Amino acid sequence: MKAWYLLYCKPRSEVRAQQNLALQNLETYLPMVSEEKSQRGQKRICRVPLFPNYLFINFDPSQTSVKQVHSTRGVSRIVNCQEKMTPIDDRIIHAIRMKELTPSQSVLDTPLELKTGEKIRFKDGPFADLEAIFQEKCPNKRCHVLFNIMGQINILTVPEQSVERV
Repeated sequence: MKAWYLLYCKPRSEVRAQQNLALQNLETYLPMVSEEKSQRGQKRICRVPLFPNYLFINFDPSQTSVKQVHSTRGVSRIVNCQEKMTPIDDRIIHAIRMKELTPSQSVLDTPLELKTGEKIRFKDGPFADLEAIFQEKCPNKRCHVLFNIMGQINILTVPEQSVERV
């Protein structure tokens, strides 16, 4: 049965994997967010993957070989729980797509005074209304948070203004 699955890609190879899977007529989804970067003193907005090294793929394992997917350039493996592949509910993909399409609201730049281990909530973006744990402040008005994604704790770097204390 055709379903969404999560692929783990080789470092900085999400786009390469997406292109190579498209050549095989496989549907993929790479959620992107806008991020402000500074290069040679110039600030610019660029699109970066929401989940670095991860890519969603929609396929039927009975029609498309899992080996074929694994051997695609840029792909490392299909993320699974236990011994079998775990499909992702279509509603989750739809929710991420809707949040990605919704422009983020402008928020005042107020310094965030959080301590390591405090619970926070995302105010906007694809994770709006979800909770995480504050880890540390970063340069450029960003911070590291611990976020539970598919049963694994991951570190995300997010703008300070997109989180609030719970």
